[in-house]
Amino acid sequence: MPGTSFTGELSLYGLQVLLMLPWSSMVLCLPCPYNPQHQPYLLPATEDLIYEPVVHNWASNIPKEIGNLRMLQWLDLNTNKLSDNIPNEIFGLTNLQTLDLSVNDFRGHVPREIGNLTMLRLLDLSTNKLSGDIPEEIGRLTNLKSLGVSSNKLKGSLPATLFGMPSLQYVDFAYNELSGPLSPQIGNMTSLLRIGLEFNHFSGEIPKEIGRLTNFERLSMCCNRISGSVPRELGNMTAMFGLYLSNNALSGPIPSAIGNMSELDYLVLPHNKLIGEIPSSICNLRLLTLLHLADNHLEGQIPKCLGNFNSSLLALNLGGNQITALQSTFAKGCSLQALILYGNKLEGITHSLINCQRLESIDFGDNEIRGAFPFWMETFPQLRVLILRSNKLNGTMLEASKTEHPFPKLQVLDISRNAFVGSLPDRYFKNCEGMIDAKDNLTRVEKDRLQTYLDLGVTLKGLDQELKRLLDTFTMIDLSSNRFSGNIPISIGNLNSLRYLNLSSNTLTGEIPVSLGNISILESLDLSWNRLSGKIPSDLTGLTFLSKLNLSMNNFVGPIPQSKQFSTFQNDSYIGNLGLCGVPLAKHCETTDGKSVFPPQEDDDEESGFIDGFGWRSVVMGYGCGFVVGIGIGYMIIRRGRPRWLVEFFLWRWI
Repeated sequence: MPGTSFTGELSLYGLQVLLMLPWSSMVLCLPCPYNPQHQPYLLPATEDLIYEPVVHNWASNIPKEIGNLRMLQWLDLNTNKLSDNIPNEIFGLTNLQTLDLSVNDFRGHVPREIGNLTMLRLLDLSTNKLSGDIPEEIGRLTNLKSLGVSSNKLKGSLPATLFGMPSLQYVDFAYNELSGPLSPQIGNMTSLLRIGLEFNHFSGEIPKEIGRLTNFERLSMCCNRISGSVPRELGNMTAMFGLYLSNNALSGPIPSAIGNMSELDYLVLPHNKLIGEIPSSICNLRLLTLLHLADNHLEGQIPKCLGNFNSSLLALNLGGNQITALQSTFAKGCSLQALILYGNKLEGITHSLINCQRLESIDFGDNEIRGAFPFWMETFPQLRVLILRSNKLNGTMLEASKTEHPFPKLQVLDISRNAFVGSLPDRYFKNCEGMIDAKDNLTRVEKDRLQTYLDLGVTLKGLDQELKRLLDTFTMIDLSSNRFSGNIPISIGNLNSLRYLNLSSNTLTGEIPVSLGNISILESLDLSWNRLSGKIPSDLTGLTFLSKLNLSMNNFVGPIPQSKQFSTFQNDSYIGNLGLCGVPLAKHCETTDGKSVFPPQEDDDEESGFIDGFGWRSVVMGYGCGFVVGIGIGYMIIRRGRPRWLVEFFLWRWI
């Protein structure tokens, strides 16, 4: 019955019955219909019997009777719960052209009998729990075009026979425990278009012979132990559109020949040991979307010509290097969305960035930038992240501006560790819509692949962290370690969607505004090391998401609020405020009639109450006085020789 299609539910017994039928040619898939995005290299079988059972998450073992289907050409059992070893009966189906057992729970080794399936054009064993070596017999599959064994527990080196497979085009070994060097014989695989080697333990150098593969499209070797230099022979691979070599130990300069790769879309080389300047030939890559060279030892200036990528370049990440100048002149029509240059030696920001009105993320943190705050950035309509921390910026944040709605989409503002003075930027608190209503800030789909390459460095809850992905609801303001003075503006309570607020290490005065209690989703609040005074507003107890609070080293007075989240905070949230009382401090509060009210304490707290009552100054004074008096008395006893028994006890024992 060629061309016939069946649908329905399939039981294990039903499958066994099906497998005993004498079909002359057959395609069997569980589940179906076939998803072309999952396996783009399968060939349709228009003249075969197609059985399409509506089955998902089928949990069982493959019946041995499957070996009866001697003429079977297509077996697709992906995305089920099949377990145990792959049955040997499958390897007797010598007419198979497609075998897809991916996304199951198969265990054990890849059987050596796999070499019997010489008609195979696609083999996918990815996302299982297979272990052991890849058998040499796989080299007998001379018709194989696509091989997928990613996301298993395979070990050992790649078999030498692999490099003699003449038809192989697509190979994926990612997310295993494979090791050893990549053989120079890869240069003989002239049909090869893509290979995925990421997240393994491969070592050695990239063989220069790989440059023979002039039709090669994508090389991914990230997160291994690859060393040596980037071979200049890569410049021969003019059809390459993706080069991913991050998180290795590559050294030496970036070869200028890389500018010959005219089709290159993604150039990803961060977290290596590359040195020298960025070659100007990189500007020949007119289709480049992402240039990611962060965390290397690159130096010198950024090539001026990079500013001419008007339509293609979307993300430029050169953070964590030793670059001294950004002299590129960005032309009108600039499409740049992310500019990450943290941790370099930059002393200024080019004003030509004003032409990049699509910018969403700017990170110039940890540089040597001087001068005033770049108020001209207020006009960026899509800017979500602005990080200028740890620089030498100074002046006030109060410059008059004609921008009615500054930073309309801003979610992250970090200008900490600079030398700003004057009042806090009240105008931003009133107008930053991205922090007032974060759900309106949907400027990019969260799954956009570019976001995984941003590497944004921020300080959250007192810890330096690296954001790999910026969610639409993530919001933060960090103005700490500056010289801001004056009161905290009431308008800060407008930022309903703010999650992290850090105003520590300034010279702020006045009381905590009650409006802070309006920021209902606030998770971290740090006001430490200022000159704030007054009582802690009870309104802050309504911040039920608050997990980090630091009000230490101020001049707060009165009782500490005791309800809701405040009952979870310890002494370190309040130290250095001599006028505070109540739990968790040992100091008790007085009622209106003058009587003392002691906070409830455990039995173990008696000693801490004693220490808190005397304080460290009293203890030091006591030690000092005792030391002086003891020395004086000791001198008089020794000089006069009386009492004799005491002198003998301390002196004669050493004779």
